[in-house]
Amino acid sequence: MELTRVWCRVCVLLTSIVATSATPNTPTTPATRYIVPLYNSDRRSASVAAPIVDLGYDRYQGYYDSEFGLNVFKGIRYAAPPIGKLRWQAPQTPAPSENNTITQAVVQPPLCPQSGAAQTPAIYGFNSGPGDEDCLFLNVYAPPHAKNLPVIFWIHGGGYGLFGAVYDPSQLINTNDNGFIAVIIQYRLGAFGFLSSEDVKQNGQVNAGLLDQHFALRWVQNHIKKFGGDPRKVTLAGESAGAASVMLQAMAYGGKQDVTLFDNLIAASVYLAKQYHYNDQVPTQYYEAFAKAAGCTAGSNTTESSVFDCLVSANTAVLQNASATVSQSGEFGTFAFLPVTDGNFVQAAPSQQLLEKAVSGKRLLIGNNANEGAPLTPSTILTADDFLNYVNTTLPSLTAADKSRLLQIYRFDNSNTDLSAPLFDTLGNSGPTALNQSEFATGQKQRAFNLNSEVTFTCPGYWFAEAFSGAGRESWKYQYSVTPAYHGADLTAYFSVNATTPTLDFIYAFQKLWGNFIMNNSPVIPIIEASGNATYATVPRGHGSNLHWPTYSDTSNIQMNLNTTGGTVQSVLVTPSYSYDLRLDPGVSNDFRLVNADTWEGGRGSRCQFWREVAPRVPQ
Repeated sequence: MELTRVWCRVCVLLTSIVATSATPNTPTTPATRYIVPLYNSDRRSASVAAPIVDLGYDRYQGYYDSEFGLNVFKGIRYAAPPIGKLRWQAPQTPAPSENNTITQAVVQPPLCPQSGAAQTPAIYGFNSGPGDEDCLFLNVYAPPHAKNLPVIFWIHGGGYGLFGAVYDPSQLINTNDNGFIAVIIQYRLGAFGFLSSEDVKQNGQVNAGLLDQHFALRWVQNHIKKFGGDPRKVTLAGESAGAASVMLQAMAYGGKQDVTLFDNLIAASVYLAKQYHYNDQVPTQYYEAFAKAAGCTAGSNTTESSVFDCLVSANTAVLQNASATVSQSGEFGTFAFLPVTDGNFVQAAPSQQLLEKAVSGKRLLIGNNANEGAPLTPSTILTADDFLNYVNTTLPSLTAADKSRLLQIYRFDNSNTDLSAPLFDTLGNSGPTALNQSEFATGQKQRAFNLNSEVTFTCPGYWFAEAFSGAGRESWKYQYSVTPAYHGADLTAYFSVNATTPTLDFIYAFQKLWGNFIMNNSPVIPIIEASGNATYATVPRGHGSNLHWPTYSDTSNIQMNLNTTGGTVQSVLVTPSYSYDLRLDPGVSNDFRLVNADTWEGGRGSRCQFWREVAPRVPQ
């Protein structure tokens, strides 16, 4: 199996971006010259009339996808170009097209400028690259003759700095009998979407990327009927930073929105990085570094009245290079430009607001992967001192008492990592736990992997699930444990066109879970669908013929562990420090079971409670 393609499932299926990545000093070019979507086969049918939709401000002509039987519209503009004086401002309604022309919507929209993760190897795919600031577009996939169908609204991940609307939901829709419509959006990334400081707040908008997402949700309310969708049945969904965006959209305006934009939410691997106040030292330092890299430091440009005005008028290539440079300057696997608490759209830290259950929406389906810490955790943590340095560097604001508790609950010892120790998946509720064992690492290395997994991805998911328990809301929680279950590995289970892993039976079952939630407000499906075609699949059996999967609650923290067993195992080497296994057919069977999320992996519930208690000092 070709290495880069396999591992770049981590980077949201974007082998095209890996192949065309740029260093911060690479001059930018129009994005349309380098975008090659992973699923780039031309499936347009010449024998079926191309669909046309009139949005009032423009008419778009899509195409009929003959392979999947869907009408597809790519590159629909939902907001005006955020360039010039609209940089770092709230998104605006597009201007009407001239001469009543029809715009062809048949190719991928240009990606937003890409700002990568710090210090990660190029093979991981989290690399900076050129883009086009005029990138506020979305794609729509709709069954022909659709009428009042539910809608899934997808927000992509990528650390708020990478990727775009490259996902193909066609098979997900087909698996569910063409029972819903998909909207895949783009939003401003890196410094263009998440630059923050007092200067930005006074002269523009912080969290511009989140405002783009919100604006696109309102676009759905205004226009999705023209594609056959029902604006009253919207499921807001995302993975990684997209899942955190789902969470922040649910928290928007203190959880009190002036209009219902969605009822259901799907959040896969919530990426809750450190969330500062908009004018805190860290975002301000990144703002100043960005301005300096762009040549806009105070007094350096006599033709501009302020640093902000200088940035607004700067050349896009200069700004893109500055965003990439600053984004890649931090700690391993981190991104510089992130959402902040702004007092308006984002009014509080998630750890606080979710505890108060101040959220919009009625139902939540939330999951995490078994090995979220790979690959965005340094692989060089091998000794006790390495682990202590990692804690001190990444969590400098924790008190001495906090760190003492941390070392206790993560069962710290003075041993060094044994690189010859066997690597294997844990069972979750017996035997070795994720505290020091996985298929990626053991000892101190795994301790760091698990710590990063829990503080950044997994525990925020626990908090989100709890926010939707009781008070007229419902949540269902799962863990995606299919080997290798690294961060992002689950993407091929729902965006599965041309995917070879996981198995077809698992993909089918997983897509049915999601589809039933989108269409019928519950992930509970018939046992036969959860089993796939396997005759010996293991799934929890409830009354009648349905899968047994109770809702998550404060008193009954039950989650579904989604896994497979059997088949043959193939090892994949990524780098000398990273390798993993794939479980391949024939002979693979679905293995689903209900487990206690609190006692899971040696007491994850208590560790998540610890992170909630110290969240103000993380901060989260």
